[in-house]
Amino acid sequence: MRVLVAVSGGADSVALLRAVVALKTAGGGRLAVAHFNHRLRADAGQDAQFVADLALRLHLECEIGEADTAAAARATGDGLEAAARSERYRFLQAAAERIGARYVVTAHTADDQVETILHRILRGTGIGGLAGMRRSRRLSDAVSLIRPLLGLGRVDVLAYLAELGQPYRDDPSNASHAHTRNRIRHSLLPLLAADYNRDVRSALLRLGAAAGDAQRIIDRLVGQLLESAVSFAGRCRASVDCDRLAGEDRHLVRELFVAIWRRQGWPQQAMTFAHWDRLADVALAAPLPPSPIRHGHNLPGAVVAERAGAMISLTSLE
Repeated sequence: MRVLVAVSGGADSVALLRAVVALKTAGGGRLAVAHFNHRLRADAGQDAQFVADLALRLHLECEIGEADTAAAARATGDGLEAAARSERYRFLQAAAERIGARYVVTAHTADDQVETILHRILRGTGIGGLAGMRRSRRLSDAVSLIRPLLGLGRVDVLAYLAELGQPYRDDPSNASHAHTRNRIRHSLLPLLAADYNRDVRSALLRLGAAAGDAQRIIDRLVGQLLESAVSFAGRCRASVDCDRLAGEDRHLVRELFVAIWRRQGWPQQAMTFAHWDRLADVALAAPLPPSPIRHGHNLPGAVVAERAGAMISLTSLE
């Protein structure tokens, strides 16, 4: 089994790499390292060199990728953080498939989970969003993403690195308040802990765990609907039989469409609650006679939803 470890050069990812190498030494397996340079800082190349040197010292193959993330953000209209995430995961998936790695391992910690949950609350989210990051998910048919450090805090990571005497890179942009996540980390969470609940991080993690339990039940029910009400024609088309959704809970119908998007690999970043809810409206509405009348809806990510009679056709134009 081959594993690709995503390493930025920061404390979390360097600790992850050292831990995975220790596990490999004890139990075998083949490892490789991946680093992506977003070109957002003048010294970003030094991070790449640090990771390459560390991989060499550990006798591991190292995959280095880079892109002009700021230009990608301007071209797509996404925010810088969203564009960076998309570019990074695209590289990790491609690198894993190129070298035959079944798993990509990333260094997200419990602190990252807390920030993610709070960020989603502020933006507006459903139960699935409250659950935070999943411990594992598929990047493609051939590659899965795993987050083994979600149960550990940054304090644990730093203690481990200190014990090893292992240096790491500090990204000065993490201290900037220009990005929402940094403001959550450096301003909002300390304020909530000081003035409202000193154990706010644990409270958010408990909320995420409870939401995750509820989402697993929902996912099971949605899976049954997916099998009975949806048919697929490649990656570009899906058809929904609305007659089979009659009497179903509205939330399950919204989640059904999310599951369709996820299964087809269609972009979800720009899809909002209003979009999912509008799809539920269309699916749960009675058919409008005469049947040739069609009602189309253009959705973000170049997907078109069109209802004719009892059927909704979903078509990706990309």
